[in-house]
Amino acid sequence: MLRLLVWPLFALVMMMLPAAPTGARAPERIVAVGDLHGDYDAWLAIARGAGLVDQRGRWTGGATTLVQLGDVVDRGPDSLKIIRHLKRLQRESRRRGGQVIVLVGNHEAMMMTGDMRYVHPGEYAAFADRNSAALRDRVYEASRASVEADAIARDPTLRPADVRAAWMKEVPLGRLEYQAAWRSDGELGEWVLGNPAVVKLGDSLFVHGGISSRYADQSIAQINEQVAAALKSRDSSAAAIINDPTGPLWYRGLVTRGTSDETTLAPSVPGATPLTPDQEVALALQKFGVSRIVVGHTPSTQIIEALDGRLWRIDSGNSRTYGGVPSWLEIRGSGAVARQAARTTSNAFPEGQ
Repeated sequence: MLRLLVWPLFALVMMMLPAAPTGARAPERIVAVGDLHGDYDAWLAIARGAGLVDQRGRWTGGATTLVQLGDVVDRGPDSLKIIRHLKRLQRESRRRGGQVIVLVGNHEAMMMTGDMRYVHPGEYAAFADRNSAALRDRVYEASRASVEADAIARDPTLRPADVRAAWMKEVPLGRLEYQAAWRSDGELGEWVLGNPAVVKLGDSLFVHGGISSRYADQSIAQINEQVAAALKSRDSSAAAIINDPTGPLWYRGLVTRGTSDETTLAPSVPGATPLTPDQEVALALQKFGVSRIVVGHTPSTQIIEALDGRLWRIDSGNSRTYGGVPSWLEIRGSGAVARQAARTTSNAFPEGQ
C-alpha cells in the first residue's frame, strides 16, 4: 500500500484541563458506557435506555454523570455523529447539573498519531463534501512528481496513470478532511486533547484499558498529563504512554494474560514474581483509594462483573462490528448494576458503509 500522506505537525497549544476533577465527589448517579466504535444507533439505544436523552437526543439525565470510556472511533461509520452528540451533551448536561466525561481510548490515540488501519470507509465519507474531489486533485498534483518517482522506483512497470489510480484509491473522498480534523486544532483532535485518560468519581476509578502495576504509583493527574503530552506531540514511540501495552489505554492484564504479555512487575519490588490480575487489581484499588475499577477495551458480548465487583468490564461489544448487547453500568452509592438496551438495528452495518 502506498504510504504517501504525511500528517502536519501539531502547532497550537492543547487544551490541558481534564473534563472532571481527578478525585471528584461521587455523583448520585453514574452511567458508564464502554466502547462504541462508530455505531450511532447502539449509542442512542443506550442513551435513551438509560434516560439520558429524549427522542430528539436532548439531555434529560438531570444531575447524572455519564462516563464514556473511549474508543468512539474506528470500525463503524458513525463516529463523527457520536462525537458531535457527546460534545452537545457535554454542554447541555452542565446546564442541568449533570456532566458528560469522555475518556481517551487507544483508538483515539491512534487517530492522533496518524494510525488509520481501522478507520471505517463511512468515517471518511462523513467528511466528504462538494469540494472534496477538487481538494484531492490539488493535493495529488502538488505531490505528483515525488509520488510517481517513489512508486515507479519500487515497481518500474507502473505507468503514471496506474500510480494516480492507486493513490486515489488509498485516499477516498473525505480522507484528507478526516486527517485534518485530527490535528490539535481540528474539530476532533482539539476535543480529544481536552479529555482525560483516567478519572476517579467517589469510590470508582474509570480507565479505558486498565491500570498496571507499572503506573499504579503515579497519581491520576500525572497519568493524564503524560497522556496529554504524548497526544500533543504525536508520540508514536513504543515507550510512549499512549502506545505502551502496559499503559492505561492499552493494558488488558487486569482482564486477561497472553504470551507476549501485558504482565508487569510491582515497581517497588525489583525482580519480583509478576502479579496476578487479582493482585494487580488490589494494588490499584489501594493506591487510588477506590473500591472498584471500571474498564473497557477488551470486548465481550455483555458487561462482566469480576473479582466480587472490584473489576467491571463494560466493553460489551456495543458496536455491530462485535455483535454484543448495547449496555451500560449504573452506579448509585456503593452499588453497581449492569443494564441492557434492545438493539434496534440489524447485527451488521449496511453494505458499503
